[in-house]
Amino acid sequence: MLLPAKDEVARLLERYRAWERMMLAAPADHGARGNFEDTGYTLCVLMGKRCAREAVQAAERYVSATSARRRERARYGPPIGAIPGHSDGLAVSPAT
Repeated sequence: MLLPAKDEVARLLERYRAWERMMLAAPADHGARGNFEDTGYTLCVLMGKRCAREAVQAAERYVSATSARRRERARYGPPIGAIPGHSDGLAVSPAT
C-alpha cells in the first residue's frame, strides 16, 4: 500500500485545524466551511477513510508514529550494522 508523504499529511492537518477554528469562530462563513470540508475530504482520500474524523485521527497517528520513530533514532542511533552514511538501516554483509 502506498502511503502519503508525512510532511504533506502534517501540513494538511495544520490546515484542517486552522479552517476548523475559523469555521467554529464564524459558523455563517460559507467560505471557511467549504475550505474546512475540502481539507477534510483531502485527508479522507490520503488516509483511505470515509469520514473526516476518522481520517484526522489516522493522520494524527501516522504523523505521531513517524515523530516517535525519529525521536527513537535520535536517542538510540542507527540500527547495529547499519551502513555508515545511509539512513535505510540495511546491514553490511561481509565481503567474500
